[in-house]
Amino acid sequence: MKNAVKYGVIIGLLSGVWIFFLHLMGVYEEQYPKIDKASWLEYVSVFIPLIGLYLGIKSFRNNFNGGRMEFFEGIFEGFKIMLVGGIIAAFFVVVYVQFVNNELGADIMGRVGAAGFVGVLFTLSISLLLMNKQRNL
Repeated sequence: MKNAVKYGVIIGLLSGVWIFFLHLMGVYEEQYPKIDKASWLEYVSVFIPLIGLYLGIKSFRNNFNGGRMEFFEGIFEGFKIMLVGGIIAAFFVVVYVQFVNNELGADIMGRVGAAGFVGVLFTLSISLLLMNKQRNL
């Protein structure tokens, strides 16, 4: 669990900082939610969980599991990382919506849900990529 907390905190904090960076760059201006168009800066945020999950699952395989990992072990570790990171990132989203930009409520929550779905896809693909025990696929 130590590995999942470490990489989950990293993903959560970087995601939270990225939300405020997007605000500073003007992505979430008042007229923005009415346009319903995503900025290219939002697409860059996909690399935060991708890299964090890859490094976290790889660290689990190499340091905590003796260099061997089954597919489902990778999925379980990835979900633990996503859970910790998601809780922290959701905290930042709530703070942002509550205190900075009240008009973004439903729009940004839809994006948080989409980020969770993307995280599941990343976990599946990274676990498949890094597994090296063929027994339980």
